[in-house]
Amino acid sequence: MLQKSGHTGKADKTRIYEEITNQVNALGVAEREPKHIRNKINDLRRLVKENLVAKKKHASGTGGGPASRITLTPEDLVVARFLARELVEGLDGFDYGDQPLRTASGKKRRKLNYSDQEKDVIIRAMSRYDVYLYGAESGNTTKARKAEILMEIATEVNALGHEIPVSRCSDPCSSGSRKKFGSSIHKCCYECVSCSEGEISNISDSENCMKCPDEEWPNEKKDRCVPKFMEFLSYTDDPIVAVFSAVSILCCLLTGLILGIFIHNQDTPIVKANNRDLSYLLLVSIMLSFLCVFLFLGHPVDVTCMLRVTSFGVIFSVAVSSLLAKSIMVCIAFNATKPGSPWRKWMGAKLPNFIICVFSLVQVIICVTWLSISPPFQDRDTHSYQGKIIIQCNEGSVIGFYSVLGYMGLLAAVSFIIAFLARTLPDSFNEAKYITFSMLVFCSVWIAMIPAYLSTRGKYMVAVEVFAIMASSSGLLGCIFFPKCYIILFRPDLNTKIIIH
Repeated sequence: MLQKSGHTGKADKTRIYEEITNQVNALGVAEREPKHIRNKINDLRRLVKENLVAKKKHASGTGGGPASRITLTPEDLVVARFLARELVEGLDGFDYGDQPLRTASGKKRRKLNYSDQEKDVIIRAMSRYDVYLYGAESGNTTKARKAEILMEIATEVNALGHEIPVSRCSDPCSSGSRKKFGSSIHKCCYECVSCSEGEISNISDSENCMKCPDEEWPNEKKDRCVPKFMEFLSYTDDPIVAVFSAVSILCCLLTGLILGIFIHNQDTPIVKANNRDLSYLLLVSIMLSFLCVFLFLGHPVDVTCMLRVTSFGVIFSVAVSSLLAKSIMVCIAFNATKPGSPWRKWMGAKLPNFIICVFSLVQVIICVTWLSISPPFQDRDTHSYQGKIIIQCNEGSVIGFYSVLGYMGLLAAVSFIIAFLARTLPDSFNEAKYITFSMLVFCSVWIAMIPAYLSTRGKYMVAVEVFAIMASSSGLLGCIFFPKCYIILFRPDLNTKIIIH
């Protein structure tokens, strides 16, 4: 529209100054008025001319050598060309700044500090409008010449492809980060910091991060929440589960094979010695203890959680009670051989059966009480580890859990003491010696399990329990029944009433 006008009136100049003022104020640095912008334009025009004249003289004095220490930017060159075209030729650059300038009357003008961004906007605005402002005021630019210069300036400036700078002192924060204010002396400035652990930001320039739900966790970029990894002793993902399963099945089959050997040779002296029914019950208990390992493997549910500790607690109580009954019967059998001994009336199957029933029943009562008051249940631990949920069994009542283990340890200790005292009795095949060693292995395994159990979490804590069950069961099986199987299978000459009595 300006190109069609032949002159620049007061209204046009006012509108042009207001338009430049709006462009400068759009930066958000400061609030400028049109009169300030007009003064700044005049300052820049005068300063450019003075610098160009000075550098032209310097170039002439140096024989046309380098005229300045600062290279002209493309925008500066455009402005300088139409302000003083004859002074630009042969120059490389000029300086300009916010030095206090004087008005035409010599009065010192008040200095207004402009940012570099504001000056860039004003310079580009001068390249579009100053030909009218300057030409109208000086009266020495014809209409044709003004249009020609305007088209030339507009073409050169537009070819630069520059846009009005954005008024920001900080770069935008990408997703996964948030703004942190207070790190700069300027209140509007900030720095971008990554979201904290467990938090995300899915938009740019976010001032706050959002916390993920308990069952989710941020991805690597922290721009969205993803489901946490579920951790438990899985049949498909954990090789140790395959090892536990294979060893448990093999030990169970081995125990069944030994039970078959004993049943097949049930009338031989070594099987009949010290109550073969107790041997059968002990073998069945050991077999079940190997099978109860599978209650600890796989995804835990409420039912398996309730059966885990209670099942192996009752099974081991039956096994240890059987060994306790065997140890007591060894002592009674030795004392009953003396003439007129009152111990003879305790001989037979009633006493060992009574011992097994009573001591096992106590463990059953403890387990039933525990299940009635505060039973174990499936629990999801979402806070112990970052990025994963531990699927585990919560004991419900810690007192109930340690009561089961404590009673089992008490039975093992009593059985160990009695077997240890009876180990030196004069008998050709004194089973108390093997019971003593088996109880020593049993107690050692479970005592060593306690610190390992308390120092681990998640699936590794369950693995410690499984290992303790398998190791103690294998100790009972090997220490008590392997010597008997050796005699039955490889030394039948020792399996006689004369030798074993």
